[in-house]
Amino acid sequence: MNAPLILLTAGGTGGHLFPAEALANALKASGARVALATDKRANAYAGSFPADEIIEIPSATPSGRSVPQIVKAALVLAQGTLKAMPAIRRLKPAVVVGFGGYPTVPPVVAASLLGIPTVIHEANGVMGRANRLLARRASLIATGFESVKGIPAGIPAKTEQTGNPIRPAVLEAARQPYPAFREGAKFRLLVTGGSQGARVMSDVVPPAIELLSPELRSRLSVCQQARGEDLERVKAHYERLGVDFEAQPFFKDLPQRLAQAHLVISRSGASTVAELAVIGRPSILVPLPGAIDQDQAANAKTLGDIGAAVVLPQSEFTPERLAAEIRALMGEPDRLTRAAAAAHSASITDAAERLARAVLQLASNKNGQKS
Repeated sequence: MNAPLILLTAGGTGGHLFPAEALANALKASGARVALATDKRANAYAGSFPADEIIEIPSATPSGRSVPQIVKAALVLAQGTLKAMPAIRRLKPAVVVGFGGYPTVPPVVAASLLGIPTVIHEANGVMGRANRLLARRASLIATGFESVKGIPAGIPAKTEQTGNPIRPAVLEAARQPYPAFREGAKFRLLVTGGSQGARVMSDVVPPAIELLSPELRSRLSVCQQARGEDLERVKAHYERLGVDFEAQPFFKDLPQRLAQAHLVISRSGASTVAELAVIGRPSILVPLPGAIDQDQAANAKTLGDIGAAVVLPQSEFTPERLAAEIRALMGEPDRLTRAAAAAHSASITDAAERLARAVLQLASNKNGQKS
């Protein structure tokens, strides 16, 4: 019997592509073949994706309230579906797996129209708009969190919590125990704004550090992700304060830096929250405001509720409040250690393998029906 081909579809940001990459590795380890359907944005950095073939499918995101823009996006998605259908006929996948976002819509719709089983993976605590659109076509809805809001009522698909698949680099970093903060030692602070960066981190964190006492500042070692347009002012601020720091627009070894951190200040995208849990690190989370689905607020709440994170709405994320939180945490090393353990207690380290088993079971059921 030939190894089944599983078509994964993900696009847009690393938050969608990284879990797909983790699943691809798990599927290949189980003997399956993997192909990837993605959009132009993700295809630019999907070169290392472990797929036998990568196909680019047109996609667009309906956004705003402009009717012409919505119609234009719908036409592009329809065009993408028409392009996906012959590609899927040629590939003959046993199952198609979508990882959220509108780039997954054309391949999943095409697969559904062709009678191929489909899986959608919802990484966040609130189901996104694209996945809600696809939910009724799915054979299985896999979730990152135990409780997910916004799943349409009455859908025929089975729902199963698999967790959020984690990259090998994160699992490797998770082997390192939490670096207990000791009196007189450097306090390693990691600041990251998610895959798109976050200007608010550059606006708030350096002024917050300035409000700390000189003695506390001298004990800090700050590693901060700053957008390119914010980088020089962030560097200048820390240099003026005499703080030990490193600032870059992007850190390729972010999982390793997460493992080394005593405290992480970040947005609360699904991948970030999953990685904080797997590695087991305390955090101050600032959910992205204004999001239609409020998914980042739901993600952050999963860690906040168990004492693993301090969750600050962006309206409360001021230099004064942040300085107070950092000051308190630096003064309570035991609290940091407990928060790290709490974060790790929420982790699902074998999420990729769980999802791979569910996908391959669907593939096996399909083959059984054919015979």
